[in-house]
Amino acid sequence: MIAILDATPDNPIPGYPVAGFFDGVGNRKIRYAIFKTKARFARGTVVLLQGRNESIEKYFETIGDFMEAGYWVATFDWRGQGGSERLLAQSTLGHVEYFADYGRDLMTFLEQIVLPDTRLPFSIVAHSMGALVCLSVAPALATRVDRMVLLAPFVGLGGQVIGEPGIVAVAAVMRWLGLGRLPLHRDGRSHGPFTNNPLTRDADRYARNLALLETHPRLSLGPPTARWLNEAFRTIRRVTRREHLTRITVPTVLLAPTADGLVPYVAIERLASNFRAGHLIPIDGARHELLQEADRYRAQAMAAILAFLPQAEAGEDDESRQFLQRRAS
Repeated sequence: MIAILDATPDNPIPGYPVAGFFDGVGNRKIRYAIFKTKARFARGTVVLLQGRNESIEKYFETIGDFMEAGYWVATFDWRGQGGSERLLAQSTLGHVEYFADYGRDLMTFLEQIVLPDTRLPFSIVAHSMGALVCLSVAPALATRVDRMVLLAPFVGLGGQVIGEPGIVAVAAVMRWLGLGRLPLHRDGRSHGPFTNNPLTRDADRYARNLALLETHPRLSLGPPTARWLNEAFRTIRRVTRREHLTRITVPTVLLAPTADGLVPYVAIERLASNFRAGHLIPIDGARHELLQEADRYRAQAMAAILAFLPQAEAGEDDESRQFLQRRAS
């Protein structure tokens, strides 16, 4: 099996990455890629973790920004989505047997790919579902990563017709009835029209991401299954408990868009209130996908990330330093 990264005219591949597969839980093939900075002295490695229904390709712009700032980037597609092995015969359904499998895949990636093949220090930048996975294994990350940045962490669900309690109940009943591999709804669209979308205010980035899926439909994913939802909500309940959060010692920044239509801001605020190692930074007016947002919001998120990541103690080159200064201004 050959790992291929897909591009479009508006979304070119940054640099000359190394791409491949590693074996996740159950020997599932997980696609990964490593991007190396052109800077003379690498400042470290960013482990970039996506949300649900995303792929490596969606983050080419952000990966390019980290590379320009002097960082390597190591990233992979979660099992069942992007270019990784799908888990059901109906491959467009978002499914997972156990949410813990995501965490085990992440730990395998850190141990088998990141540790031997990239540059210290290591930091995690994770969006939405990726941030939830990161939170679930965070107590075990203290000896592996120096910093974590969690963007719009998926710790609650808003914008739904029947509300989060109703979805939690329906997903649990469907799983109990043996219907866990069915979706709660059958709308297979990964993206709707730009108008009133909950993800971003940036029409160009939204169109770019839609064109990527239309050009390379193998990257698309439809609605989640009842089992996926049930597993996700179980994980949310576990990681938002104070006893779990107090076991996390990795310094963490929580970037919370205040106009997020998918993850309520109050849910992230509540998480932060019990998270001793976490510091909440609101991005006022931004929607869910901070790294796909309009420049006025995305620039705030990137500036906060780059200011928080570990700084090179020696050998920092002028090109990287000037880039950081531009982002912070």
